Amino acid sequence: MQACSRRRFLNRAAVMAAMAAAPRAKAVAAGDRIRIGLIGCGGISVADAGMFLAHPEVECPVVCDIDDQRLAKGAALIEKLRDRRPDTVKDFRRVIDRKDIDVCLVCTPDHWHALPTIYACQAGKDVYCEKPLATTVAESRAMLEAVKRHGRILQMGTQWRSGRHYGEAVEMVQAGRLGRIRQVRAWAYLDWVGGIGSPPDGSPPAGVDYDMWLGPAPERPFNPNRFHFNFRWFWDYAGGLMTDWGVHLINLALWAMGPAPPKSVTSTGGKYAVQDNSETPDTQIAVYEFPTYTLIWEHQMLGGVGLGGRPHGLSFSGSEGTLILDDSGWEVVPEPKKKSLQPFYRKADPNERYRDGRMAHVRNFLECVRSRQAPVTNVETGHFVTTVSHLGNLALRTGEKIVWDAERERVTNSSAANALAGREYRKPWRLG
Repeated sequence: MQACSRRRFLNRAAVMAAMAAAPRAKAVAAGDRIRIGLIGCGGISVADAGMFLAHPEVECPVVCDIDDQRLAKGAALIEKLRDRRPDTVKDFRRVIDRKDIDVCLVCTPDHWHALPTIYACQAGKDVYCEKPLATTVAESRAMLEAVKRHGRILQMGTQWRSGRHYGEAVEMVQAGRLGRIRQVRAWAYLDWVGGIGSPPDGSPPAGVDYDMWLGPAPERPFNPNRFHFNFRWFWDYAGGLMTDWGVHLINLALWAMGPAPPKSVTSTGGKYAVQDNSETPDTQIAVYEFPTYTLIWEHQMLGGVGLGGRPHGLSFSGSEGTLILDDSGWEVVPEPKKKSLQPFYRKADPNERYRDGRMAHVRNFLECVRSRQAPVTNVETGHFVTTVSHLGNLALRTGEKIVWDAERERVTNSSAANALAGREYRKPWRLG
């Protein structure tokens, strides 16, 4: 199945489930309402908006997109979920300006995560921002500082962090049942990703504000591949599979293993299977040296076979046994000469990832908007996970083993890598 069609199917399934679950008849007191402004009406917004509006206290007075077609679809979705058509705007600042918005839901391409989040915090609004937190370490740091400075709540949209069977697996790792963990692997071998062709440059579609879409990214001629879903395969806007699926899986690895940062990273890979005009690697391996263990990230576009035949997942290898985890469940494989563990398999309900996990993630955020407590993927966690993912790309793009000073958030041995840890914004946009 192609990437777009697969994601459309999953998002459609998620929103249909949310619509079925939404208790629309229940009245909500005005003081209990949470009013969201949807910024970005692409694919992921369908699932996110459905999960938010499955909660009867949530309203959506306004949606925003630079593409008239997507804007109309976003407005139609909200109207279907709430029997009221929202206002529509093409400039996200017009969402943030509004006094009737409590939360900004940022579902834009990655290069447009930082500024809407920072501006929303400055305006006293909370933020639910899709992953990764940002396209660079510097952007992610600026977002963290804005959230802290203005006392806001931010949840990064990594719903696996709220999945029940993922949490159970993490608890087993943290309880020491596997013994001392020495190696963690995370992988994504995706046969539905890759091969987008090499269409020529041309004119933006009618109704698209392409200059606004580019925003702080470098000025480029319009190319259909450098737009909408496929933006993620170009360095100007994203970080490829490392920051797309990598953030999900590395997030689980770091959740289980704790907050210690990596000391160094090496990475290799390239475009070996895909022949098109994309830039990010179709094949990549990154090796992270943490203080007490090694983390290995692997991805391949156009397929491959992961551990146990799983196309994506994680493994935690300890002195007593290995735990293997993916969205279908998790299993424990004891070390043959050890007697402290028994083989075990926990099958996940099919809803746990695509419905229950995403719903629980949104519900946790809404509860934290009221309580002012930190959500499960708060800004510190989002920044940490996003930074670790970016470090793998810094090592790949420079061809160097990079040494990381986590306290100063600097690469100590490569000026080229440090340059890639930030970016120059196209005027008139600036970070901060």
